[in-house]
Amino acid sequence: MKKTSSLTIAIVAGAAAAASAFVWSAMADQSPDAPVQSSTLSTAIFAGGCFWCTEADFDKVDGVVSTVSGYTGGTVDNPAYRQVTTGTTGHYEAVKVSYDPQKVSYDTLVDYYFHTIDPTDPRGQFCDKGSSYRSAVFVKNDDEREVVESEIDEIEASGVLPGPVVTKVLDASQFWPAEDYHQDYHNTTSVKYRFYRQGCGRDAKLKELWGDEAGKLPADS
Repeated sequence: MKKTSSLTIAIVAGAAAAASAFVWSAMADQSPDAPVQSSTLSTAIFAGGCFWCTEADFDKVDGVVSTVSGYTGGTVDNPAYRQVTTGTTGHYEAVKVSYDPQKVSYDTLVDYYFHTIDPTDPRGQFCDKGSSYRSAVFVKNDDEREVVESEIDEIEASGVLPGPVVTKVLDASQFWPAEDYHQDYHNTTSVKYRFYRQGCGRDAKLKELWGDEAGKLPADS
């Protein structure tokens, strides 16, 4: 019995020592000098008319983590919806898209964006007319500008659209989140949203412009 007990204690002690060594090794791997394994999110800002619709479209994309409706490109701090729709503040209705670049690229998002809007309309988008409903991509650097401008060149060279692309490529500026009731509107007020989108003729016009490529998700490409 004594020999058996001694053997058992030795086995337990050895297992504990191995477990301790594993823990210390894991802790060492998590030191400040160890590489971080989590991915870093990037953001992009798109104005495509009604931000309810732009937000809903980007929420479908695999790799998009979150979307926020808001206002950008204007001269008034913290603008309200009623101010922006008057067209006097210079703001666009826009959506800030947070995405994982390991799952979806900026190039892909830009391509998808253009196929969810009418880039030939200088007065707004679909049934919404006015400066706040115009289309634009707000870029953070020269690389993003080059991506968007190259996309526009390709679209115009294809001859698929009935007119030139008038979507603006603008430097990113302060983005102001819209009021809470605008956020995730396509889910929180889904019946009203569907009624609005259909009544505005958005999807019908997109089909007319882009054919089978209208609103086509990147995963389907």
